[in-house]
Amino acid sequence: MSLSRLSVAAIAAGLRHREFSSLEVTTAFLERIQALDGEIHAFLALDPEHTLAQAALADARLAAGEDGAPLLGVPLAIKDVICSEHFPTTCGSRMLRGYRSPFEATAVRRLRRAGAILLGKTNTDEFAMGSSTENSAYGPTHNPWDLSRVTGGSSGGSAAAVAACLAPGALGSDTGGSVRQPAAFCGVPGIKPTYSRVSRYGLVAFASSLDQIGAFGRTVRDCGLILSAICGHDPRDSTSSDEPVPDFAADLDRPLSGLRVGVPVEYFGQGMQPEVESAVRAAVNKLGELGAEPGEVSLPHTSYALPTYYIIADAEASANLARYDGIRYGYHEEAPSMWEAYARTRGHGFGAEVKRRIMLGTYVLSAGYYEAYYLKAQKVRTLIRGDFDRAFERFDVLVAPVTPTVAFPIGEKAADPLQMYLADVFTLALSLAGLPGMSVPCGFAGGLPVGLQVMGRQYDEATVLRLAHAYEQATDWHLRQPAL
Repeated sequence: MSLSRLSVAAIAAGLRHREFSSLEVTTAFLERIQALDGEIHAFLALDPEHTLAQAALADARLAAGEDGAPLLGVPLAIKDVICSEHFPTTCGSRMLRGYRSPFEATAVRRLRRAGAILLGKTNTDEFAMGSSTENSAYGPTHNPWDLSRVTGGSSGGSAAAVAACLAPGALGSDTGGSVRQPAAFCGVPGIKPTYSRVSRYGLVAFASSLDQIGAFGRTVRDCGLILSAICGHDPRDSTSSDEPVPDFAADLDRPLSGLRVGVPVEYFGQGMQPEVESAVRAAVNKLGELGAEPGEVSLPHTSYALPTYYIIADAEASANLARYDGIRYGYHEEAPSMWEAYARTRGHGFGAEVKRRIMLGTYVLSAGYYEAYYLKAQKVRTLIRGDFDRAFERFDVLVAPVTPTVAFPIGEKAADPLQMYLADVFTLALSLAGLPGMSVPCGFAGGLPVGLQVMGRQYDEATVLRLAHAYEQATDWHLRQPAL
């Protein structure tokens, strides 16, 4: 098998057993990127010389018999909203074109500590605001399964890189579904951990009470390996949890016997493609065959998740993006007065979607509207979290569709923001509740991948991964690859 088609776990094992070198496997990925990324556009920044130098150092450490770095010599990609010292961090925006962070995100630093090599930075909707990776100032990423279709967003570059075997794994970020939705559209596993599980230090803020770094891999085990490396308390993030971090890959092979699996009735209905529903229902039946105990459950406030999310997220975005004034760093336009320079900088530096969300967020925070919108949304958020709490009194895990449809054509929803927002309708509630969830491939509809969403209790990523792994091993959906 080609080295570029190996999983994170297989590469790590092969390097330990001296079956190949880090230089060889990294070269294989860089050559594949050079050959294919012109069509896919998964990457925004590459530096092959720097990456190969990292690989050579990893080989020296391996030759010296170094042990204890579980990802030593494994090349991984990083979403371009996560700061790294060597590569630029543009957030897919003209506002930060060429910006190089003076510090590195905790998650990236922990990957390096685990021995991983950085392949490059991946494309993203501008400031992670979008559901298709069409909002990048540097052009859209194309779905490897059909280059005329979107990858999902906002972590579309990372998802496409893994799906196209341009990287064995990658980091993304998930605010309202931005790991799970592109994972589903691109047919790869992707996990969003519990809010606070991974430090947000160095993750450029979109919505601070929702943002969370997550992982993509070729297998569920890959996601667990990456997650184990990046989780843990960080004193530089005041929201970071000190919850102990287990070895997420350790218990993946435990059987599902007796595991109670809830299926939310609200996640099936109008607007859902019949083939997507069929694939998800078939996956639920398979879980039953594997020993799990499926049953229906209700999350009655699910229909309020979309408006609640777009009030809270946009309000927080309005506050977080106020810093981009063209004075201290980033894009700047000259003008006769300070206020005119400020208006020109933000007017031309931000794209249409980012400006839309800033305006909506500023409106709901303004005098006379705060209580009617923002405060009420926070109360509904509490109700949504209560739905999950009650569901987990009866069930150990919940499963549902990730998206109501498969990947749609590039440009189809660009002129209709509401239709674009509806692409995340099944992922928003979990984000508002701050709980862990992941997408695992569960079939195809019209030749395009379908994802099964697995949702768990707070800090119970282990059960989410265990169920997803059991399903993955009982099927072959994750083994199918796009013809590139």
